[in-house]
Amino acid sequence: MHGDRESRTTAGVWGRMACAWAVAFALLHFYWALGGNRGLRVSAGPLAETRPGWFVAVGLWGVGVLCLVGGALGRLLARPRPQGPAGRVVRVLGWSVCAVLLVRGIAVELLLLTDTAGRVADVGAEQRLWTLVLWNPWFLVGGLLFGLSAREFGAADGPNSGTM
Repeated sequence: MHGDRESRTTAGVWGRMACAWAVAFALLHFYWALGGNRGLRVSAGPLAETRPGWFVAVGLWGVGVLCLVGGALGRLLARPRPQGPAGRVVRVLGWSVCAVLLVRGIAVELLLLTDTAGRVADVGAEQRLWTLVLWNPWFLVGGLLFGLSAREFGAADGPNSGTM
């Protein structure tokens, strides 16, 4: 019994970390949406200076809300896996978020390292550096956290937990 409780707690760590990652990213976007500037210029480039309405609504408020949804998913992944379709849906969503974050991080990293994006999108040297060393690794960490969460989701429930 004690070992079972310990394995459930261990399995839930990844989900709690994915939740914390998503909430931290949401808070950063809300800070920017409310007018904060620190770090925005090196992440959004010229959009940070002009702040068009669509960018604030979709790129800052919208992404912040989406990150909170990701936080809720991370929290679900930290809990014992429910039987049936609900558990499968949560796990598939976890893997989907993992894939999106990893593809985004790797694709942008490759575009910047090959300088493809620099020529097309007029990415400055400072924006390129911060994207390579901070933003893309941040997406990669999030993708790994959601992937580990999805993998471990329900693993502590035993071999008959209905894992995919």
